[in-house]
Amino acid sequence: MTLGVLALQGDFREHISILRALDFEAVEVRLPQDLERTQGLIVPGGESTALRKLLRYSGLDRALVERAATGYGVYGTCAGMILLAKRLTNDPGLFPLGLIDIEVCRNAYGRQLDSFEAEVGLREIGPFHAVFIRAPQLVRCGEGVEVLGRYDGVPVLVRQRNVLVSSFHPEINGDPRIHRYFVQHVCAHASFLGS
Repeated sequence: MTLGVLALQGDFREHISILRALDFEAVEVRLPQDLERTQGLIVPGGESTALRKLLRYSGLDRALVERAATGYGVYGTCAGMILLAKRLTNDPGLFPLGLIDIEVCRNAYGRQLDSFEAEVGLREIGPFHAVFIRAPQLVRCGEGVEVLGRYDGVPVLVRQRNVLVSSFHPEINGDPRIHRYFVQHVCAHASFLGS
């Protein structure tokens, strides 16, 4: 199976390293045609405003929305969660892609200096050491959004069909379990749908 990692900006290299350690082929995605050879895409953390502009400029925003509509698996971490959300509470000008029915507040846990690490319990994965860096907070989940993990009562890992998002960075601590879950459960679901 070949997985793509959006490589326009942000910490894409760490995601690629984890996927390759799991023995999956991982490719950098910068143009719409790069999606063609992949069975799923990770949208990494980074700067959400810059990523949104680069997605629009490259045409990847439209291509990703079209592919996701067919069941193609997508996983967004931190800024990726912001970009895949349906609504943002505090940046109406960003225009997220609307791939998962959630509402997100950018930088809700504070600035870079307020970044923190915490142990979170994740359904189907187990205890996980999560790293929150200028993390967004999920303020509303729509119908059909499955909560897989919470921190301090707030959802931090959720899924809706073929889209998975987390407000933390699972790639930083090198623990591959969320990436494995994405491939085995989200991308497998997408393959079943015939994407």
